[in-house]
Amino acid sequence: MFHRRELLQVGCSSFVGLSLSGVLQQQSRASAPRNLAKSVVLVFLTGGGSHIDMFDPKPDASEAKGEFDPIETSVVGVRFSDKMPEMAARAHKLAVVRSMSHGDNRHLSGSHNALTGAVQSFRGTSNQAKSLNRADWPSFGSATSYLRPRADGLPSQVTLPNPLIEGVLVWPGQHAGILGPKYDPFVLKDDPNNENYKVTGLSLIEGLSVRRMDNRRRLLQDIDKQHAGVDQSRQGRKFSVQQEVALSMLTSSKLKQALDINAEPANVRDRYGRHMYGQTLLLARRLVELEMPVIQCNMGRVQMWDTHVNHFPRLRTMLPALDKGVSAFLDDLDERGLLDQTLIICVGEFGRTPTISPLSSDKVPGRHHWAAAYTAVFAGAGMRGGQVIGETDNIGAHPVTTPFHPNDMGATIYSALGIDPHTIIPDRLNRPHSLNQGKVMDVLYTG
Repeated sequence: MFHRRELLQVGCSSFVGLSLSGVLQQQSRASAPRNLAKSVVLVFLTGGGSHIDMFDPKPDASEAKGEFDPIETSVVGVRFSDKMPEMAARAHKLAVVRSMSHGDNRHLSGSHNALTGAVQSFRGTSNQAKSLNRADWPSFGSATSYLRPRADGLPSQVTLPNPLIEGVLVWPGQHAGILGPKYDPFVLKDDPNNENYKVTGLSLIEGLSVRRMDNRRRLLQDIDKQHAGVDQSRQGRKFSVQQEVALSMLTSSKLKQALDINAEPANVRDRYGRHMYGQTLLLARRLVELEMPVIQCNMGRVQMWDTHVNHFPRLRTMLPALDKGVSAFLDDLDERGLLDQTLIICVGEFGRTPTISPLSSDKVPGRHHWAAAYTAVFAGAGMRGGQVIGETDNIGAHPVTTPFHPNDMGATIYSALGIDPHTIIPDRLNRPHSLNQGKVMDVLYTG
């Protein structure tokens, strides 16, 4: 087999470190239509953030309250945790859904649901069986790419600042799943807060110009005509698609420029916070300016918010960073006239237990997995701010009003992008399936 990598070493991000496998394919001749939301930004609290310690405090419940106190927000009668003062001051811009609920307390399949708007197909009980797989449902940006492909060579989803990987486990819901690698997102693999941060994934080999690369591509095409068998094989077709996508991205400087955080003034970077959360959200703002349809911002490395132990000591660092970063992001978009065209969602795969307990006698207590009730915060794109939707019981354990499922959040995302959530897509055997099984959360707009 003829190896094209010997002539084109792109180094694009991928989920498993292979040089071309994580690049999004774009082959369309038509531009995406104008929609209410030109971008959706999913601020993902990987591991499951504590709703009680952020947006749904329970100060009168001794077993659930914890170490933080409630504070008033800019909306009369609505209180947040005292570790979220900046977002509290901007509550009039937010729609806070306190009655999110589902039945899956597992990280991998729960994350799949949050990142795709679909329940993961059952593939066994082990975590390995739930790891990233082509039987998974497509991520929001991947489905957008399939249904509404771009003509400018750019992906329809960028994931920042890293993929969700722990050892051999790769979190599901992070790529195009059943739609195939042609529609995979672009995934950054660098911390933008690192002083050595540099966008290397879209660079050419030293000394290889775009013109020279194009000449080599022409040569490769001539060679391929003589080795047609390569491109007729499944792997050959896959590699050819990925190479063409990589070339398209390389010859356009737009994405690389958007990911160049060093182009931002120091005072703007300071405004977001000099930490991974803040600088990731600043990159998200630059991608919103590029009208990137879906931007997934992972708030930390995998399971960062999985605070089984050292819960309150960890949150004393994590919550102020999140609070500052998200608040700066909201303000920046608003000031630039971009908030009305951007849907922002801050959520994890589930919440944390109302009770606080150690995993063992020698561990500092924490909160544990809790999918029965948690909070999602929405802003922008025509949402009505200043409202709290739904209510949990006195300890934050269960909704006492109509619950909303991650599938409903997915339907809302697709609807905001101008995509019918019930559009039919094919699986790997070309069988028809509805893209989403949820209901659009209209109360966000009318509540």
